[in-house]
Amino acid sequence: MGSRSTRPTSHNGRPGGADRADQGLGAQEQDSRSWGPSASSAPTLGPMTVMGQSLLLHDRRGSVKVLHKDDNMDPSMAMDIDSRSAGNLNQRRDSSHGTPIQRALRTLSIPLERLHVMKGHMIEDMCKGLSRQTHAQAKVRMLPTYICSTPNGTEKGNFLVVELCQSQVRTLLVTLYGDGNLSPQMMYKIYDLPEGITQGEGEALFDFIAQCVTQFLAETTSPDTSSEQYLPLGFVFPFTCQQTQLNKAELLSWSKGFNCSGVVGKDVVELLQAAIDKQARPDKEGEASGGGGWFKSRKSSQSAPSQSRQVEVVALLNDTVGTMMTCSMEGRACEIGMVADKGSNCCFMAEAYLVETTDETSGRMCVNTEWGCFGDDGALNDLFTPYDQAVDEESSNPGEKRFEKMVGTLYLGEIVRHVLIALTAEKAMFTGADAAILKEKGVFTMQHLLEIVNNEDSITEVKRILDALGLQPSERDCGRMQQICRAVVGRAATLHATGLAAILSYMCQTRDLESLMVNVGVEGELFTSYPRFEEIVLSVSRLLAPECMATILASRDGSGRGAAMVTAVALRLAAQRRAVDEVLAPLRLSRDDLVKVQALMREEMDKGLGKETNPSASVRMLPTYVTHTPDGTEKGDFLALDLGGTNFRVLVVRITEAGITMASEIYVIPVGIMQGSGEELFDHIIDCIIDFQTKQNLVAQMLPLGFTFSFPCQQVGLDKALLLTWTKGFSASGCVGQDVVQLLRDAAKRKRHLGMQVVALVNDTVGTMMACGYDDPKCEIGLIVGTGTNACYMEEMKNVGTVEGDQGRMCINMEWGAFGDNGCLDHLFTHFDQVVDETTINPGKQRFEKLISGMYLGEIVRQILLVMTEKDLLFQGKPCPKLQTKDIFKTKFLSTIELNGLALRQIRAILNELELDASFEDSVLMKEVCQTVSLRAAQLCAAGLAAVVEKMRESRGVDQLSVTVGVDGTLYKLHPCFSTNLQTTLKDLAPKCNVTFMLSEDGSGKGAALVAAVADRAATPWNSHHSNKALWSASPASGGIMRGVGQGMAGDSPT
Repeated sequence: MGSRSTRPTSHNGRPGGADRADQGLGAQEQDSRSWGPSASSAPTLGPMTVMGQSLLLHDRRGSVKVLHKDDNMDPSMAMDIDSRSAGNLNQRRDSSHGTPIQRALRTLSIPLERLHVMKGHMIEDMCKGLSRQTHAQAKVRMLPTYICSTPNGTEKGNFLVVELCQSQVRTLLVTLYGDGNLSPQMMYKIYDLPEGITQGEGEALFDFIAQCVTQFLAETTSPDTSSEQYLPLGFVFPFTCQQTQLNKAELLSWSKGFNCSGVVGKDVVELLQAAIDKQARPDKEGEASGGGGWFKSRKSSQSAPSQSRQVEVVALLNDTVGTMMTCSMEGRACEIGMVADKGSNCCFMAEAYLVETTDETSGRMCVNTEWGCFGDDGALNDLFTPYDQAVDEESSNPGEKRFEKMVGTLYLGEIVRHVLIALTAEKAMFTGADAAILKEKGVFTMQHLLEIVNNEDSITEVKRILDALGLQPSERDCGRMQQICRAVVGRAATLHATGLAAILSYMCQTRDLESLMVNVGVEGELFTSYPRFEEIVLSVSRLLAPECMATILASRDGSGRGAAMVTAVALRLAAQRRAVDEVLAPLRLSRDDLVKVQALMREEMDKGLGKETNPSASVRMLPTYVTHTPDGTEKGDFLALDLGGTNFRVLVVRITEAGITMASEIYVIPVGIMQGSGEELFDHIIDCIIDFQTKQNLVAQMLPLGFTFSFPCQQVGLDKALLLTWTKGFSASGCVGQDVVQLLRDAAKRKRHLGMQVVALVNDTVGTMMACGYDDPKCEIGLIVGTGTNACYMEEMKNVGTVEGDQGRMCINMEWGAFGDNGCLDHLFTHFDQVVDETTINPGKQRFEKLISGMYLGEIVRQILLVMTEKDLLFQGKPCPKLQTKDIFKTKFLSTIELNGLALRQIRAILNELELDASFEDSVLMKEVCQTVSLRAAQLCAAGLAAVVEKMRESRGVDQLSVTVGVDGTLYKLHPCFSTNLQTTLKDLAPKCNVTFMLSEDGSGKGAALVAAVADRAATPWNSHHSNKALWSASPASGGIMRGVGQGMAGDSPT
């Protein structure tokens, strides 16, 4: 878990670092789908290429020079340039030729093509670590941190931080003022770990940490904190843990010399919280334990004030995550954190759905790569030099953390020492001197190495260091020592850059971008103390990932301030979560709620079927006089008319043994006709039918016609239906209360058109059932969930009290959209539903439909977002005028935003198209709102359907019912989750019914024709239309007809 034993030095005055840090770019992104160039197409010009290749070299003043190597160039000069630039990236690693020093330097260099290969291996290992199937075998662990957001600058309050270091415990109190995190106030104190505690009992260690917290609070008082009763704490624990929550993490293994018993496999947050709670108890029983004795000498009479405070550990993190978080400020997100210190690690914000080891699928999550273990499976064997091998064998964990041992400052001095041992053995250095001291581990430190590489222009410092070791170096020895140190530290920077390039390319590809601009927070000794680290990292990462542009930001105390940021963000998100849950709670239905809806639907169905109770039922249960479904024997040509909105269709359907073929045309109904007289409307419809039959050469035939009329009707016969009311913008006079079939026949007489015979009037729901019934005889239910919603089913005639007769079955058009109009669903109607209902053209009506159909879901979402904006849960409390616009969220928006795997950038782009300036956090929240609303719609639809199938099962006296539902509608067909949620809920509510869903193919057209065909089959054996007998027909009167081009669904039907 990327590790440091002591706090890093300040970055103030670091060349280029602070200035660049203040000019962060933010995570700006552009569309595309590319990984960047392959190894084969990798550019040959790079910041370190020599030996016959061009060298693009950035000098310390920031200028760029292109150097060319001459064949007669002094090899030592070439290698000097090489070592300054972290190794020859393009030359093959051939150590069999040249002098010993040349061979050693070549061994430490890495060709560019090999870096490309390493980058690819790193990405592969990252994917393994993220996958649920391969995570256990992955060396790059990719541990989820459960940090799903970076600071936005609004965080405020007081936050405790405890950092466990290699030999110390550091406690901090950080105060944030909500000012963009620009001026946090920090107080801290460092406590030395007692001797032996790192090898003792785990309880003693955690007791000591808790006592540090108690002592620190007792000694640290301020007007801002003395009266606080609650203090959240962030725990920086630099060891490898398996986190399952932000505040829950099991220790996997100790490292860095720690080996406390009773901790591995335990939740370290729980252990610390228990120790803190023990300190807070009046009896202070912790003092009697093994850990209490460590602190007796430190007791203060001022400890009382802290006892009244509740300290809660709310977040556990490592220093790498803190590094990233401390670099995130208002308007400047930081999405990658890298530590280049005694240990090495990197974290980044990954798309949450890719982190398969968690259940989180929305937004992003910070992933702790634990890349120090990269190569433990042998992936770095060809880069692992004999010097690295020697360092590894001498370490406390041979064969483990091999990448970290090549780049960590804890090991770089040791690598140099082993290079010197080898060269001394070959008599290439320190000839005549006693070099026995080189066999002492740790004799050459990282501080020595830095002093040498940071004083390149003089060998004085090199000679001083080597003289102090008794090596009596010559001037040549000093020059070679400089080359070796530069090569080792340059290689470490280059390997850091390669790992970073892998992460950059992975982020770019998984976000579906053409290019990525991102800020990288960096901390650690190698970064702060080696001035050329940043230059090498940026140059090499740019070579390896040219599609990405990284800006390095100097982290300021990632393990302290960064931990406070994590804690602050966790509290902000927790408070936001509570508020969001409170807003959405009324829309989240329990199983008991759905069972009650199912029972209420059943009750209303029974009322609607009863002759006496029908007038008071909200579910009308209208008989359709369709008594049979298709049986496959239907044949012939049939007309269908589909009227459901501003457009309507005329179709001819030919049914043969080979199947069904159709031809259709779409016609437009002008607004003036929609809102004119009934005669004008139906005359226009007949004109269009005549036009269609003329084009299809059908005017000489008398064809049965099925009429799909998608408006509320009281059907009193298969071909007789009284219009109850107009909807969908229609208001043609003289139609309400009239038989619409007769109105159509009257218009045909006026137009003297005899080329059709209306044999059946159906609504689109019945047509949907019939269309699917042709392919599946078990289809006895029709369901539409689109702009509107409705259902029909085959009911036993004995239960239909509104129609005489008790034999057989009849299709019942439920008109369930009006379910609840009598107030029975008032307990489910939320404030948002009420507001939407009041703004419709029919307040108080079609209330069930207003909870389910696509026409209203977007408005419900908008009302919820308005409330969330008022509560400062969206847009950081800023007003959003665009949300005041009615109907900005269409059904397509809901369907798109809920697509699985849709990147946050894409969601944000969709919202930006609607002129909503949404952050990534806003995008996640908006998606959750959409999911909540659509889930409720699917569950309510399922509850209604459960009432239908259970009634059918009980009416037929069977223990198990197998039935098919023919279903149509844009919400069901296009929404990514609606159908699954509906079917899952239905299975739960009606476990004794095996329900199959079949998508309808043109229920309002094909279905209407099939109703006519079934009616024709069951009627008298007049089938003269099959003989193509010519009949007299009036000449077409098509004046004023408006036609659409192409074929398709009626524009404003419930689907």
